[in-house]
Amino acid sequence: MKSEFQYHEDYIKNSRGVELFACRWIPSSSPKALVFLCHGYGMECSDSMRECGVRLASAGYAVFGMDYEGHGRSMGARCYIKKFENIVNDCYDYYTSICAQEEYMEKGRFLYGESMGGAVTLLLHKKDPSFWNGAILVAPMCKISEKVKPHPVVINLLTRVEEMIPKWKIVPTKNVINVAFKDLAKREKVKNNKLIYQDKPRLKTALEMLRTSMNLEDSLDEITMPFFVLHGEADIVTDPEISKALYEKASSRDKTLKLYPGMWHALTSGEPDYNVDLVFADITNWLDRRTDDPASLSVTPVRATATASVERDIVTSNGKRRAKRSYLNLLCGLNGGRLAPRSGGAM
Repeated sequence: MKSEFQYHEDYIKNSRGVELFACRWIPSSSPKALVFLCHGYGMECSDSMRECGVRLASAGYAVFGMDYEGHGRSMGARCYIKKFENIVNDCYDYYTSICAQEEYMEKGRFLYGESMGGAVTLLLHKKDPSFWNGAILVAPMCKISEKVKPHPVVINLLTRVEEMIPKWKIVPTKNVINVAFKDLAKREKVKNNKLIYQDKPRLKTALEMLRTSMNLEDSLDEITMPFFVLHGEADIVTDPEISKALYEKASSRDKTLKLYPGMWHALTSGEPDYNVDLVFADITNWLDRRTDDPASLSVTPVRATATASVERDIVTSNGKRRAKRSYLNLLCGLNGGRLAPRSGGAM
């Protein structure tokens, strides 16, 4: 029987004072574990990852998402990544503050990353290797395919001018949406989503993603957490060989790789419904096997307090939003501070 859940939206401020959008899908009963979403390049959580939130919350998991700075409904220059580590740090600060809340302190913690979000997920693990209980990696960006890796001379030339024209949209690229989303109706929905960035990549953004991928490629053996990596065999956005390399080189004792014949890049949002059902069945089964016995999950205490400024924006059952509340300064950490529970719209 599917679990009922509620959907909530928040606004938080990161350590640089930038307002970020956050959302959550919370089951009505005590969650089996916590799942933290890391979305892909140019994407966002509330719409493009809604299917993931709904399905996992229906399966009994509390799901939390955040739009990176400059992405989706968060503030900042659109899809401008000044430092990739800023994304990782923002996710770490917010997600660990959730884990520090009294009702979640003893719950297992799983990361969920799609495409570029796979890189964010792996870097969150490397930042605090023992904190997370595992990860789901959907077509992750953690290695540059030899088919598309730029020549070192080209990288050198671009690096010389990146500080002079960091935000220029000069990086040539194909329309990724057309080759990532197989289902035509879903492809058109994505194209009409104004929250998704669909312009050319900015110079510094492209270089930050390139450097991050190359650094991860050189350190895949440092990955030790349990993970499930999924990839469509017909994916031409991120090469399936990337997931194979992660599976082969990672030092994790508990690791699973599944390749889906004929499927494209957007496994959970761009395939026909019957394929999406298959993928999510595999994901929930993987999670269920690792959360069936809560006592077997070792939960690392949150080491430090994290301060977050949060503005509540409650979504009601008819989809309308109530007036936003003023900012609240919340101390989430060792003193047990937490977000006050609010009722949202059931879905």
